[in-house]
Amino acid sequence: MRKKHVPMRTCVGCRSSKPKRDLIRIVRDPDGAVGLDLTGKRSGRGVYICPSEECLEKAVRGKQLERSLETKISDDVFVELKRVLDEQSI
Repeated sequence: MRKKHVPMRTCVGCRSSKPKRDLIRIVRDPDGAVGLDLTGKRSGRGVYICPSEECLEKAVRGKQLERSLETKISDDVFVELKRVLDEQSI
């Protein structure tokens, strides 16, 4: 029996490789708008982050999200991301 392929992605906060389904995707649309992509299917440039506040803090402090998405990210996106992390941890 063949083993099913599991796509792996790298977290921008802790730089560890994990299965794509275990991470949260943040995407920059072709229009330039930045938002969360909980389905993983929106078009645009995407980066992945672990569902932990430590990884989010590392990514924000080191500006890895802005560097990877090649745009300035508003505070609204960070607030929404923190809210999603809080919901997933419960």
